Amino acid sequence: MIIHRGLAMIMRTSTLLVLMFFVFSCATYHDRITEYYKEVASGDMSQADKALEKNALLKKPRNKLLYLMEKGRVAHLNGDYVNSNRYFNEADLLIEVGLKSNTDALVGAVLNPMSQNYKGEDFEIFMLHYYKALNYLYLGQSQEAIVEARRISLQNQTQGDKFNDKDSRYSKDAFSLILQGLIYEQDKDYNNAFIAYRNAVEVFQSMPDQTYYGVVLPENLKYDVMRAASKVGFTSELQKFEKQFNLTFKDYDAGAAGEVVVFWENGIAPVKIQKDLVFTLVKGSNGSMFFTDVAGGLIIPFDFSIGGGGSSLDAVHSLRVAYPEYISRVPLYHSAKITSVEGQTFSFEKVEDIDQLAIQTLKERFGKEMGQVLTRLAIKKGAEYALSSSAKSSDGNNAVLEGLGIGMQLFNMISEKADTRNWQTLPSQINYVRVPLKAGTNVIEIDLKKNTGELVKDQIKIEANGQLQFYNYTTLK
Repeated sequence: MIIHRGLAMIMRTSTLLVLMFFVFSCATYHDRITEYYKEVASGDMSQADKALEKNALLKKPRNKLLYLMEKGRVAHLNGDYVNSNRYFNEADLLIEVGLKSNTDALVGAVLNPMSQNYKGEDFEIFMLHYYKALNYLYLGQSQEAIVEARRISLQNQTQGDKFNDKDSRYSKDAFSLILQGLIYEQDKDYNNAFIAYRNAVEVFQSMPDQTYYGVVLPENLKYDVMRAASKVGFTSELQKFEKQFNLTFKDYDAGAAGEVVVFWENGIAPVKIQKDLVFTLVKGSNGSMFFTDVAGGLIIPFDFSIGGGGSSLDAVHSLRVAYPEYISRVPLYHSAKITSVEGQTFSFEKVEDIDQLAIQTLKERFGKEMGQVLTRLAIKKGAEYALSSSAKSSDGNNAVLEGLGIGMQLFNMISEKADTRNWQTLPSQINYVRVPLKAGTNVIEIDLKKNTGELVKDQIKIEANGQLQFYNYTTLK
């Protein structure tokens, strides 16, 4: 008996120490990659890469996809397009092969989603195609860029199948379709360019206000789809769009020097933090079970595919759940315009809002994911109560069972953690503009306007080659 009581006391003390260690060492994914993020934001890609290599968390096998995406992003920002695509292609292959397994699912059930393989957000996978295509174009590998454009179609089909092409969900990525059209146009494949532009227009038009995840149907896209229709002789389609847009199409000739599409990547993507919520398990008379929050505004069904209920859940009442929440990081600049060598001024248009995409898509899947998390916690809590009940019903005070019960209770408490991982060096927003070029070297002025109203001037140089070119300009603050 003395041994059993001593064992129980030791287990209580040990678990208390573990809890204290956990409380003081608990940190989000962002907290643990801060050094790397600071180096990226400062623009020192050499130091950023060193910080990335030193980060033990990113080097863990479960974070391999994140590691590869970050390595590819740093190499791209450093102008090392060959190695950038080497990392991005490895990340792409990892996604295709699949990151799900029975073992991975078991880890998520016993521990938490943060312990599973990171599989990437849907919009992050589209961004892989964006950077890979740019890398190929910068390397002069136009055919590889076209292959990437075709893969954008496949990715959009996969995304559509995932949500059954529901207009109210992220079932298509409008920006990737615009990029696809631009790549086809650069190759003078105006038929496929028209299809891509038209598909992008339809994504915007599927929404009541023609706004898709924070992006209004761009004026550039309106002219691009009409120009492509004109190029391939689709007169009826051109007239249809003229009527829809209330515009009269006027073609223009960029000239023998060609033009450049400038993508302005502004700011940094939002970060995930952990948010703690409290739910109550409610049981209906017909055997149904559901969770509701304190205010009663949320009702989430018990996921019977994970757990079948049972008497062990009778003692389960309230549950604390850890769930991720995105926190936006307001960019330093809120608008920009370009002045060409001919003195013409062009304003950027927003074409992708990753900030809104991240926040809204997380909200869209909240109900399903929360149901799975709550059900998992309820089962763990039920097992915890069952063990505690066995200890009390044993002859005398079963210190071993009591100690195990305390250990399970503490293990469940400290293992509950939200998945706060994401590709954090993506831009907050992407804006774009088309600028005609003149022969030779073009020094293009960029005027950036801060939120304070202060103007900042910069320049980029483009060597005209008679083709449609691409340039991505990045402001990392």
